[in-house]
Amino acid sequence: MSLSVGIIGLGEVAQLMHLPLLADDQRFTIAAISDVSQELMEYVGQRYNVEKRYPAASDLIADPSLDAVFILTPDHLHADLLTEAMKAGKHVFIEKPVCLNKHQIPALLEEQKQCSSVVFVGYMRRYSRSFLALKERMPDLENIRHVRIRDIIREAPYFTRQTRPVVRGKDVPQEVIADGQTRTSAMLREIMGEAATKDQLRAYQVLTGLSSHSFSAMRELLGLPKSVSYAKQHGGETVMVLFDYGHFTAMYEAIISDIAEFDAGIEVLTQNERYHATYDTPYIRNLPTQLSITRSTDEQTTTEVIGPSYEDPFRIELDAFYNAVTDGASYKTTLTDAANDLNLFAEVGRKF
Repeated sequence: MSLSVGIIGLGEVAQLMHLPLLADDQRFTIAAISDVSQELMEYVGQRYNVEKRYPAASDLIADPSLDAVFILTPDHLHADLLTEAMKAGKHVFIEKPVCLNKHQIPALLEEQKQCSSVVFVGYMRRYSRSFLALKERMPDLENIRHVRIRDIIREAPYFTRQTRPVVRGKDVPQEVIADGQTRTSAMLREIMGEAATKDQLRAYQVLTGLSSHSFSAMRELLGLPKSVSYAKQHGGETVMVLFDYGHFTAMYEAIISDIAEFDAGIEVLTQNERYHATYDTPYIRNLPTQLSITRSTDEQTTTEVIGPSYEDPFRIELDAFYNAVTDGASYKTTLTDAANDLNLFAEVGRKF
């Protein structure tokens, strides 16, 4: 069965990941696109041979020929577009974060009760082979002594300029840009407060963007923490958080810098074992990920390596989305699941 899909938002994540993956997969047909940039619609429409091009996302959502929509827009639009898509009975793949603050979640959950659509949230790292291997081999929680989660990265443009440059529409009306900035600021301040500094607001956005992958992965492996013991930000793009799990602490660190590397992963320590799952930048497709497990006894130390795997986690999550829509298969990155991250973002943000 082939699914007819519409893509809303044709920016970086669409061009680098979703459009090429969907075009390569015979189970999907890219039947319609929408973006505020006419230039981008013309470029993507020609490149992927898509005739239906909707300047207004609402018109794409209303298209009765579409089985599903992919919401890949700026974050401040997510809640409104998701609500509209659910009302229209469309299956939805929506990139994380599902919305920008926890106050938007109750209305989304209520709307979902009224429809039978799949709402799949794009936490691609939770479909990485290294993460799946770690989950399969996780030690019992009572044996864990410490967890360390890292996101020390350089952002996309450095990598994409050398590999697959992103086309950016230069015809977006200034009033659209200004409205987006105003709405985003209002959503951030609804959580962080009117007195929040520019750096504090930026740090919260780091949580909803980069950190959402790690918080979500942490929850799947360990469950929800008892509390946030400590959180600190510096300059908006250095973030440290300590999560209390009772008999151990999960330490999270995020640093966005100009060092050209991508040091991201999860380490789990017991008394005599170290599990270390790694990720690489998603902006270069099919880079390897792996899991290493080091075990020590009184006499020797051994290391088992699972991988490297070159399979694109975006493709693996696409399998899960397709199976959920066509076969009713269960899936883990649900709207209810994503709501837990919004609550954690708010708790961490208050500590800033």
